[in-house]
Amino acid sequence: MKLVLLIAVGAFALSTSGAFAAGKTQYPLTLDNCGRKITFDKAPERAVSIGQNSTEILLSLGLAEKMVGTAVWVGPVLDNLKAANEKVPRISNNQPSFEGVVKNDPDLVAAQFVFDVGPNGVVGKREQFEELGVATYISPGDCAAKDNSMRDGSRSKLFSMDSIYQEIGELAGIFDVQDRGEAFIAELKQREAKAVASVSGGKAANISLVFWFSSSNINGDAWMAGKNGAPGYITQALGARNLIQTEEEWPAVSWEAIAVQNPSVIVVGAMDRRKFPADDPKVKIDFMEKDPVVGKLDAVKNKRFIELSAQAMNPTIRTIDGIETVAAGLKRLKLVD
Repeated sequence: MKLVLLIAVGAFALSTSGAFAAGKTQYPLTLDNCGRKITFDKAPERAVSIGQNSTEILLSLGLAEKMVGTAVWVGPVLDNLKAANEKVPRISNNQPSFEGVVKNDPDLVAAQFVFDVGPNGVVGKREQFEELGVATYISPGDCAAKDNSMRDGSRSKLFSMDSIYQEIGELAGIFDVQDRGEAFIAELKQREAKAVASVSGGKAANISLVFWFSSSNINGDAWMAGKNGAPGYITQALGARNLIQTEEEWPAVSWEAIAVQNPSVIVVGAMDRRKFPADDPKVKIDFMEKDPVVGKLDAVKNKRFIELSAQAMNPTIRTIDGIETVAAGLKRLKLVD
């Protein structure tokens, strides 16, 4: 597939809305993706996804037959996507090499994070792929109002699921399966509305949460969700409060600082990844219950823990799972009706 990079949109380029208006993609299709204009002459035939969310979106759109590789996995694929996922080769559980990606002869690389495919991409820069005629698409959720100059980045505005819906819609348009994209977006919106309505009594306003993803050292500072990431969206949707009020996506926060704020609930990240001991939710909970400082928190003494897939703590389609899981957890803990 030929990839055309544009400094300015030429007269031949169609707007995104115009290209999708008739329900069937009109090629060439030009998109503004994370600050770059990319043009597709036709639907990709050999896609590689780098990042579990990118993979799960493509699989959800019924595009397994168009995928030649996946990489960067946090946990198991969604249950309803297992059969489709088995058809797609896994290049690597973690970040693959540039060579490991391009040897699959992709015509599209869809990436979840700028960290992997961006100006300083650890897998490769967009220019490297483009020099080989390989299109790159990065999740808008990792670009919108976000500074990626540090590894986990910081957000000046609250993340919104609108950026994920944009991603679904644009990928559906790129592959000319708009009807599937529209149906998937509608399903996610319905699930979110149902979960929010389940705790709509107003009691969540008195509930404060922290979201613990992991830690480089189980006894050290904890990587807690800042105010503007996916956990911030989850808490706002449910009417609760995220206690960590920094714009950093995943700041390292001392337990002494957390103890001062004494959260109502601690949301514990769960994942299959084992880069650090704290990746294991059981290790997290064991530490909290035994530590002389952390063990005095009301949430710990009363075992007010909610385990949540770490993938749901990132801006992904799983963020809807996060809203559902936290809502159900608050009801289970009898903090809301």
